[in-house]
Amino acid sequence: MKDVTIDDVADHAGVSKSTVSAVINDRDVVKNSTRQRVLDTIEKLDYRPRGSARRGFRAPNGQSLGFVIKEADNPYYSEVLVGIQEVANEQGYLTFVSSSEGDFDTEKQIIDQFSNKDLDGLIITPILNENTDLSHIFELKRNNIPFVLLEGIRGIQANLVDIDNVEASSRAIRHLLDLGHEHIIHLAGPEYSKHSSERVAGIRRAFSRSPLIFDDEIVLPAGDSFEEGYRTALDHFSEDVPTTAVTCYNDLVALGTMKALRELGLSVPDDVSVVGFDDLNMLDYFPIPLTTVRVPKRLMGRKATELLLNQLQGNGTDTCQRISLEAELIERSSTAPPR
Repeated sequence: MKDVTIDDVADHAGVSKSTVSAVINDRDVVKNSTRQRVLDTIEKLDYRPRGSARRGFRAPNGQSLGFVIKEADNPYYSEVLVGIQEVANEQGYLTFVSSSEGDFDTEKQIIDQFSNKDLDGLIITPILNENTDLSHIFELKRNNIPFVLLEGIRGIQANLVDIDNVEASSRAIRHLLDLGHEHIIHLAGPEYSKHSSERVAGIRRAFSRSPLIFDDEIVLPAGDSFEEGYRTALDHFSEDVPTTAVTCYNDLVALGTMKALRELGLSVPDDVSVVGFDDLNMLDYFPIPLTTVRVPKRLMGRKATELLLNQLQGNGTDTCQRISLEAELIERSSTAPPR
């Protein structure tokens, strides 16, 4: 037998879904006659609210959100988390964080566990590649569990907060082209990240608008960590391959790249220019200031949480919102014209 949903209750009671949510969450914005009609419909249909919908029947201090990330050791997520907690704490919500470590089965298990623990809603950085099974995300929608994505998923209508990765990456390449670089490589991120493929697409876009011809060989898989960036750069620059500039999937890969270049006796930016992505707070403590794309991570966390709480409190619309934040290229001393 098909589970009764909040949409079924709304249809039978002749009200909107947000009105049903307001009644369930005991918000004082619904007329008494309408409230009673919704409650009678809930009882008649034996509707069993989950997650946020059940919040009105639980102690107020039981309010909680889940944040599903992809790498526990990536400081990018800690900066996003600061923004999430700023908004969540103001509204009396606790935030629980768990990392999939880039493993699809682990991500599915985390989301299933968070759902079963009746967290009110989720903010998710999903694992995405051509082989990904997204059934657990569809299950969230089927069970009316509110969630917000920090990477878009084709075919799933959901609230999203992100940046235009294609344009941001293209801007980084244009910066190098404007400096006069012609021998550029890109250290790409993990296959499970849609952001990685989007940033490669940005490189293609920049090359297509220049006299240079894009070649797949300039894209080297490097992952997302300091160590992976270091090893990939060490392997590449140990060979006699003309390269005057590198763009990197993120700042950690860029920092690993600069360590490898230093060990090989190559100077940044005199011999090789390096561009990162994210603009982590920790960059202030490194000797060579890194040119990078600044992602508004804290604001991203705040906006995602605001969207999620609007869903939980019945203040949002039935139409999914897609918020695209502005990314900015920050030019520092790790880039210069080629010698």
